[in-house]
Amino acid sequence: MKKILIILSLFIAGLNVQAITVEEAVAKAKKLFANETPMTIPAFSVTDLNGNVHNKESVKGKYLIVNFWATWCPPCVKEIPLLVDYYEKNKDQVEIIGMDYESADKKSIQTFLDSFMVNYPIIAFDDNAPMFDVFGNVYGMPTTYIYGPKGDLVDFVMGEVEKDFLQKAIPTSKF
Repeated sequence: MKKILIILSLFIAGLNVQAITVEEAVAKAKKLFANETPMTIPAFSVTDLNGNVHNKESVKGKYLIVNFWATWCPPCVKEIPLLVDYYEKNKDQVEIIGMDYESADKKSIQTFLDSFMVNYPIIAFDDNAPMFDVFGNVYGMPTTYIYGPKGDLVDFVMGEVEKDFLQKAIPTSKF
């Protein structure tokens, strides 16, 4: 009797399960994620590996790309050359801040960055941990937010940044 009740319970529960596509799951996650993301640039102040301070005032009038990444994350590493090239061509209108979301010594991080010739500011987690939460929760890496020159959230992506995403979010981009 007990087995029959268990099987019946599983069968009834199975009737209530709704299959969804990957696209639907991503859309639902993006909707939930959007509710937790600040819609304007939050008050922040971070110090990069070179000792330079970056804050809401220092990026005023430019697009701000906040990229959460880590050295151990394959898609993060894959997107670095695109971000380096993009920053080189667009630094007059865009500021990129790379938020290295891992606990690592600065020398190791700098060696890694030098191998990719990273030309935008990198913020180490160990020195700036409280500021890593002000942009919203990071559920996966890489995660990138793009804010407009007036401070409004233009777009965000969980996953690797691609050229089309940057072009759509910042129409005046040069490639």
